[in-house]
Amino acid sequence: MPPPIAVSLVIPAYNEESRLPSSLRDIRAFFGHEMQGLEVLVVVEASSDRSLDAAREAVHGDARFQIVDNLVHRGKGYAVKSGMLRAQGEIVIFMDADLSTPLAEVYAFLAHLVQHPETHVAIGSREHARSQIMRKQTWIRRNLGRTFNAFVQGLTMRGITDTQCGFKAFRRDAAQDLFSRQTLDGFAFDVEILMLARELGYKIDVLPVKWVNSPASKVRIWIDPLKMLWDLLKIRRRVRRSVRARPRAPSIPASR
Repeated sequence: MPPPIAVSLVIPAYNEESRLPSSLRDIRAFFGHEMQGLEVLVVVEASSDRSLDAAREAVHGDARFQIVDNLVHRGKGYAVKSGMLRAQGEIVIFMDADLSTPLAEVYAFLAHLVQHPETHVAIGSREHARSQIMRKQTWIRRNLGRTFNAFVQGLTMRGITDTQCGFKAFRRDAAQDLFSRQTLDGFAFDVEILMLARELGYKIDVLPVKWVNSPASKVRIWIDPLKMLWDLLKIRRRVRRSVRARPRAPSIPASR
């Protein structure tokens, strides 16, 4: 009988043929076979390149990896949701295909959750005082991000200054609850998930990360930020409707 799955890594991918195989080889090499109960779910949206085949070739023969053909292209949020709801690990972490947050952070986040059993969600923040930014974004991307976060602070998530860092860890019960409620498919899904977590009483810890900007970001500078702002206007209403319709399961203890 195989060991129970302790940790699931969820990696969304769209048109990642050039980066994904290298990232998957890095994951295989970094963890080797010493981490028992590791599951890696690579959720590939319908792409115009060979992302799906390239991913399958990179992990051929490694049973810890599942390459999921998501069949459609609906957005990063939809791909992450698909993977999070399929994940079997007791801790589920989603991360970007470019590994902009180094793999060593997986161990750091796992250690934090072991040391803090009251915490349901641990999120990386590039704005944390102890974060190490190894390669910065361009000036325009940094300022667009700060403008978006200013709107987030004003409209939904006061106190969390970086909702968009692509490295977040969840206990499995919390992940199943939160991502089953998610309605946004685009880049603003992180805000919806975090607001749901806060409204439902899950404890969120904000942790420092090491982070290396990838110049090949999938966020389109003049299109996606506008879509994200439009989604922000919908989030509060959708979250409150969800919480009213389905209060949190009593089997999951509230944070104190």
